[in-house]
Amino acid sequence: MRSSTATTPDSGTPDIRQRFEFDYSLDPGRSLGRVGGKGALGPVFYDGPDIWRTRDTPAGEATLRITRSGHMADVAGWGPGAEIAAAGVPALLGAHDDPTALVPQDAVVAGWMRRWPARRLTATGTIWEHVVPTVCGQKVPGLNAKNSWQGILRRWGRQPPGPIPSALRLPPTAELMASLAYHEFHRFDIERRRAEAIIAGARRAATLERLAQCPPQQARERLQNVRGIGPWTASIIVLLCHGDPDSVIVGDYQIPSYVTWHLAGERRGGNDRMLELLEPYQGQRARVQALAKSAGPPPRHGPRMPLQDLQNR
Repeated sequence: MRSSTATTPDSGTPDIRQRFEFDYSLDPGRSLGRVGGKGALGPVFYDGPDIWRTRDTPAGEATLRITRSGHMADVAGWGPGAEIAAAGVPALLGAHDDPTALVPQDAVVAGWMRRWPARRLTATGTIWEHVVPTVCGQKVPGLNAKNSWQGILRRWGRQPPGPIPSALRLPPTAELMASLAYHEFHRFDIERRRAEAIIAGARRAATLERLAQCPPQQARERLQNVRGIGPWTASIIVLLCHGDPDSVIVGDYQIPSYVTWHLAGERRGGNDRMLELLEPYQGQRARVQALAKSAGPPPRHGPRMPLQDLQNR
C-alpha cells in the first residue's frame, strides 16, 4: 500500500488531503459494518462511494471524507485531529486483515468464500466510541438498541468539524457520560443496569482507550473488569477496535442460530452448539459468524424477541 499527503492552509478547504493505494479492490458498500452503531445519525455516514467518518483523537476532533475507487482511497480531513484520523484509514478499510487466513473445513464455508472472496474486517483502533452503542444493544431487540442510541445522539451528540452531512454526529464525550445519573437515560428506554454500565465505562474511558494497544484476548478480559460489560459486549468492542477475526460473539440472541442453521441445518442453536461447530475455525471464528449472518437467518418459527419498555426501570 502506498500513500501521499498534502496539507492545505486555507480554512475553506480540507486541512489535509491524502491518497492511499491498496493491493486489493476496496469494498464499495457499507464496509465499516457495526462501526457507528444503528440508525441514521452517527459517526459514520455513507454517500455513494464516499464514507464520512468522524471521531475524537488525542489531538482533537476530526472528520474524514473517504472516497473509494477501485484500489484507491482519497481522503479529505477537517479538524485538529485530521492527520491522526487519516493515518487510521488503511486499517479502517481492512489493510490489516487477511481474508485468505480462513481455510474452509466444509462446503458451506467454501461457498461463502467464493461468494464473498475479499470481505475484510475493519479496525478502528478505538475503544470508547464503541462502548455506548454496544451497551445499548445488551439483551434487547435491535430496534430498541437503535432507538436508544439515536436518542442519545440527538440529546448529547456533537457537531463534527468540516462541511459535513447533516446526519454525521460525534458521540457524546466520556466526561459528559460520566457526569450523568442513571435515571437520565430512562427517556431513551435504557434501564438502570445498562445506564450504570455506560457511566462506569465513561469514568474509565482513558484507561479503556489504552486497551486498543493490547492483544485482543487481553483487551477482552480487561474490558470485562468494567461493571456491566460482559463477554458479548467485550467481544463486539474488540472486534471493531482490533479487527480481530477470532473475537467470537457469545450470548447473542440470533447469531448462534445463524451458525447452527448454516453449518448443521439446525434452526435453533445455543452458545455451546455454536462454539462446537466453530471449533475447526479457531482463529477465524468471528469471521465465520459474520459470513453466517450475511448468508441469512434460518426459517423463522415462533415470535421475535419482543420490544421492551424500559423507561422506568
